[in-house]
Amino acid sequence: MRIATSLASGQLRRKPLILFGSVVVGGFAAYQCAQYVLTGDFIGLAFAGMALVIGAVVVGILNNWRNGVYLFLSWLMFEDLFRKFLGNNMAVYFAKDFLLLVVFISFLAAYRRGKAISFRPPFLVSLLLFVWFGLLQIFNPASSSIWYGLMGAKIFFYYIPLIFVGYALFDSELELRRFFAINIFLMCIIASLGIAQSILGPTFLNPGNPAEDIRELSTLYRVSPITGAMAYRPTSVFVSTGRYADFLLLAWLLVLGFGGYLLLRLKQGRWRIFLAIALIAAGAFLTASRGTFMWAMINAITTSAAFIWGAPWRQGEALRSFRSVQRAALAIVLGIALLSFVFPDAFLSRLAIYQETLSPNSSTSELGHRTWDYPVRNFQAAFDYPRWPYGYGIGTTALGGQYVSRIFGVRPLVTGVESGFGALIVEMGIGGLALWIFMSMAIVFASWKVLKKLKGTAWFPLGFVIFWYAFLLFYPATFAGIQAYEDFVLNAYLWLLLGILFRLPGIKLSAELDAARLSAAASRRRWVL
Repeated sequence: MRIATSLASGQLRRKPLILFGSVVVGGFAAYQCAQYVLTGDFIGLAFAGMALVIGAVVVGILNNWRNGVYLFLSWLMFEDLFRKFLGNNMAVYFAKDFLLLVVFISFLAAYRRGKAISFRPPFLVSLLLFVWFGLLQIFNPASSSIWYGLMGAKIFFYYIPLIFVGYALFDSELELRRFFAINIFLMCIIASLGIAQSILGPTFLNPGNPAEDIRELSTLYRVSPITGAMAYRPTSVFVSTGRYADFLLLAWLLVLGFGGYLLLRLKQGRWRIFLAIALIAAGAFLTASRGTFMWAMINAITTSAAFIWGAPWRQGEALRSFRSVQRAALAIVLGIALLSFVFPDAFLSRLAIYQETLSPNSSTSELGHRTWDYPVRNFQAAFDYPRWPYGYGIGTTALGGQYVSRIFGVRPLVTGVESGFGALIVEMGIGGLALWIFMSMAIVFASWKVLKKLKGTAWFPLGFVIFWYAFLLFYPATFAGIQAYEDFVLNAYLWLLLGILFRLPGIKLSAELDAARLSAAASRRRWVL
């Protein structure tokens, strides 16, 4: 520590301008902080502290783009928490986009120096066609403002380059495990806070006087139609219950995939992943979101069947896949059972909601209506708009349109529909929907080809959950509503995970070569002895 300090001070003495600049900036920052404290402006103090933190993060990202990816994802997951307590300030909302821009710049610089690799996605043509068509829609003459188009283009396309970042992120299997372990740890923290909020109510993790734009999103309740049981819909660190519920589906898939990988690849640390499975299962149950509840069960069943199908049968290790499924099921049962004993009121209220609105035997069941009739009717409603062949412009019905209306004083010409496929028609016309289906089919097909290369290996569970996540987001989730794809958390992870999926065969080959070298070296040592 003394050596590092002396070296740093020596460098500063050799560069007096940097020393002078550091003193001036530090003195100004201290003066401003003192002014905020003296005037009692603690929100301004929070912004000043956040600006200093982001400045330090930017320096760290420019020095190492890989660390920048972790910093960006951490901010991405907890950004809404700052937004809630800082009055839904737009500077906080766009901080993630600024950080990601710095990551892109740092990554590009490393690539030009030969310190990062890249690849050509097999679906590049279909992807570029959709991007080209979407950018043209910025200038759709029916759009009431170009700002809607710029916002829509940002939502749809800004995170796509993360596929190249994800592909170059890992050089070894150890770094792969580190990535998933860190992400699942953060996701468990968010799920734990969501569980606590489900029990304690909206006063926990929410400001006393939320901003008007997000006030209703943090105080939603659901009531069972027969017994009248009431359950609060938690938001955890997010500003809305929908974003938290969608986030748990992503966390659920990642924890199942990483758990399957660990059981086949490693012998230590398994109890942590099963604890995470139980925790996220309990969090998903307490959301009072029927979609989250249903998709959690569907994903558990689908991944279990896929893990058994893709198990390493030839190596005689298929039994481990069966054990993985059994232990995951046990973790889910134990997590829900513990919840029912410790917090019976919270458990029973959610159970009543699910049973009375989803069970086919219930007189108030909405299962068929919500899964098919309602989204189909919304999709058909898109053709009621006179410009359905051409659309009204990208972003005209997107999330965040209320901010464009408030800041720039313009109003959208259309309200849109809840169906995601219908929203694509309203925004970009029938051509936009056709290009979306073409692009998503190319991505899913290319992902499936990669997945088949991983069949029979320990990397298959990770590959499958990424493939399945992309399929869900492009098709069922978008069929129900465009909100899932427009959610910046789900969108960023989609493209980042796709890059990781295409990198998995190379990581698998590298790990096998390292194992072969170690085995050969051990054989030579035994021969010499």
